[in-house]
Formats: sequence, structure tokens, C-alpha cells
Amino acid sequence: MLMPKRVKYRKAHRGRMKGKAKGGSKIAFGQYGLMALEPDWITSQQIESARVALTRFIKKGGKLWVRIFPDKPVSKKPAETRMGKGKGAPDHWVAVVKPGRIMFELEGVNLETGKRAMTLAAHKLPILTKFVYRKED
Repeated sequence: MLMPKRVKYRKAHRGRMKGKAKGGSKIAFGQYGLMALEPDWITSQQIESARVALTRFIKKGGKLWVRIFPDKPVSKKPAETRMGKGKGAPDHWVAVVKPGRIMFELEGVNLETGKRAMTLAAHKLPILTKFVYRKED
């Protein structure tokens, strides 16, 4: 699974997911993209399963870019533990995704294949998404 090699702080605050994506809201590398329409935490397992679905569908044709990375630790206390005694140990990693963020990009396939591949990836994610593509000038 995806996770940072090292972090400055082992445990992080939950934070808020207010507003739209600050960056990464335009297609930068590929021709087609998958844009988030809702704010949510995307786990490293969800990113990986979407990536596998995409790469299996496009086979050897095309190139894929994953534009999100899970760099936020989420802690969890053990089951049947009483309240108090501090914050739990880091359990898994998430990427904070806000509306407008391009999560995956694809290039080197036709429109139909790109759309179908992104639909398969979207089914692996817990949020509403939209298929976007770069306008040809």
C-alpha cells in the first residue's frame, strides 16, 4: 500500500474538509482524468484498488498517473478499550480529497476506453466522481 517513507509527526489531527481543491484541479499530464465531486478521505487501499482496476482494463496501452497520495495518518484505539489513556496508534493512511481534485489521469487510449476505465476506477472509490478530458485546441 501507499504510505510516506517518513513523517515529521506520527499522529495528526483530523482537520476539516471545507471548500474546493486548492491545487490539482486541472488535467496536467494525461488526456483524460477522474475528478472528485465530494470531499472525503481516500484510503491507500482504495487508491490501490482503483489503480489496479484502471491498469487491468487498459492492459499495455496507455499511461496512468495517480495524482493523490495518502500522507495523513489515521489513528485508531484497540477494540474494547476504555476512554482516555491518550490517542490510539496510527492505523492507516489517507489522502484528503476535496471537490475539484483530479485523482487519476490517463493517456494513450481512445475516448471510449478511457471513459470505461475511469468508470471502473470510480466504482472503487467512496465518493461521487466525474470523467473529464482535455479539450483539443
